[in-house]
Amino acid sequence: MAGRHSFAKLRAEMSPAQLTQVEVASSQLETEMDLAEVRRAMKLSQDELAQTLQIGQASVAKMERRADMYVSTLRRFIEAMGGELEITAKFNDHIVKIKSFGDLSEKRGL
Repeated sequence: MAGRHSFAKLRAEMSPAQLTQVEVASSQLETEMDLAEVRRAMKLSQDELAQTLQIGQASVAKMERRADMYVSTLRRFIEAMGGELEITAKFNDHIVKIKSFGDLSEKRGL
């Protein structure tokens, strides 16, 4: 589609200084942030993210305000910012990474 760019392409067009800024911002991410804070920390506008996701800017704004969404939607949002979504279950004495969500997307070709 016209005007749509993958994050990899956008990243490839960044200057070394911009890449350094992105790396610094990503290393400074707090352990808990909402989606809008993560996007801003990655120095992405809603419009840039919308282009990567091939949706409208208003849809990005709406997604950032949602209290509940499908795991697949959240995964797509995070991956559009260059990240990877991992789901873990925390118990009193251990943490378990849930892999079945990743298996589902691979089986469905998503």
